[in-house]
This record gives sequence, C-alpha cells and structure tokens, in this order.
Amino acid sequence: MKNLKVALLQLMPEDTLDGNLQKGLKYCRKCNEMGVDIALFPEMWSVGYNIPEDIDELKANSVFADSAFVNSFSNLAKDLNMAIGITFLENYNPLPRNTLCLFDRFGNNVFTYAKIHTCDFGDECRITAGNDFYVARLDTEQGNVKIGAMICYDREFPESARILMLKGAEIILVPNACPMEINRISQLRARAYENMVGIATVNYPKGNLDCNGHSSAFDGIAYKPSGLGSRDMLMIEAGEQEGIYIADFPIDEIRDYRSREVHGNAYRHPQKYKLLLSECIEEPFIRKDYRK
Repeated sequence: MKNLKVALLQLMPEDTLDGNLQKGLKYCRKCNEMGVDIALFPEMWSVGYNIPEDIDELKANSVFADSAFVNSFSNLAKDLNMAIGITFLENYNPLPRNTLCLFDRFGNNVFTYAKIHTCDFGDECRITAGNDFYVARLDTEQGNVKIGAMICYDREFPESARILMLKGAEIILVPNACPMEINRISQLRARAYENMVGIATVNYPKGNLDCNGHSSAFDGIAYKPSGLGSRDMLMIEAGEQEGIYIADFPIDEIRDYRSREVHGNAYRHPQKYKLLLSECIEEPFIRKDYRK
C-alpha cells in the first residue's frame, strides 16, 4: 500500500440537522471526485458542536447511531466506494455522547467511538463519556490500513494515542472543535512522533464558535534514511477558511519507518509504569467537576 488520502472537511456547519446532512453528503461527493480514501468530519458535525444547557433540548438534538442521518453516510460510502468518518451528537442514556462512526467503502461500520476525555469543565459536563479506544483494519482501494480515532480533548492525554498505537493503529483520525494554536498543534506533533503514527486532525473553520481552522496532518516519520537529522513531520496545515484539505499519507514509508526506529512500543518498560494505573488524584490537580 503506497498512499492513503484522507480528506479533512474543514466546513462551516448549517443551522439544522438536515442542512448538515445535505452539506456533508455534497462534500463527500466532492472528496470522491478528488480520489480520496477517507473523508473525515470535524467534531459533532450533526449539530456543529452545539451543546445546549437545557438537557431536554440537548437530547432532542441527538440522533441514534442507526438513524437516517448516520445511515445516509453509510449508504453514500458504499455508493462512492470511499470510507467516511461521520461525527454526531449520539442519542444515548443517560446523556448523549460525542461520537464518530467510521464506515468503510462497502458501507460497513468499522467502529463507533465515543469521546472518552469529555471536557467536563465546560459544556461537555452534559455528555456521556465513552468507554474504550478502537482500532480496526480498513479495506481501501489502495489496500488495508489500521485506523484508530480520538476526539479533540483526547489529544491532550498521551495515553489516548499510546493505547491506539498499542492496539495497532497506523493512522489516527482526530475530529476537533477548538482553537488550534501552537501548543495544541504541538501536542499532535508529539503524539505522531512518540508513537510513529500518522495523525489527521480536522477542525471547524474560523467563524464557528471559537474555532479557527488549522486542520493538520503529521506522517509520524521523524527521520528518513536519505535525510540528515530530524525532519518536519507536518504534511499539511490548513488556514482559517472553509475547504477540503487532503493529507496524503505514505503508508509504505510509515511502515518501513516503524519497523526500524526506536519509538512506539520498541523499547518501553510497561512493568515499571504501575503508577499510571492509580486512580488517586492529589493537589494541585483536584477538580470538583471531575467525573470518572
């Protein structure tokens, strides 16, 4: 497998569920015309990352994972022979979830991932957190590739990408909805570097909430045999405007790099990391709004 094209759909949402459905389908078709393997939406596309304070309204705005909205992208994935990562506010008990469904080019659900690290210091205190990270083998026209996912704030915990790497992820998809500035982009660079994985992040353009675009992709290859020293792993960084931005991952090169370099799981000592399993939280990190 030589290359994997991931389309970062840095789009401005519409005001309605149907508006987001129609715009989403339209842009997926555009991606297909561009030879894309995976089309990826920003975080909670179904509602444009709108989380009302009123719980009844929040629930009313949610959709089931097998709803017409979600199934429309499954059907389109099959029609276009192209994988689609659609994000939505999922109807779930006791409260909705922040969810990504990845459909393969046959329209099959590869995995359904709900954001684990919800932003409980903000509006996501009204969201149910997910339970696990998933990695699946994705069949594309170019060949098979192992895909994982994390969502926005998950990025800020090294454990998220680490677990995905340990489960075999070669590429990590990251729907996002926040200001992407130097420090957050640096986190993604670090996750790609330390795990030797490709990372594709898609954000909303400037004008939606406090988002500012700057969708990005890193190939995770810090050193090339023909190069001198460390190289910039950044493949693409969008500006602030709406658009489709293509990340073209060199899968064969990534696999070769992972087979010989020193990061990832090559030299870890997990038997010495027992403290990472402790649930004890002490000052200065105690927060009253923390939820397990």
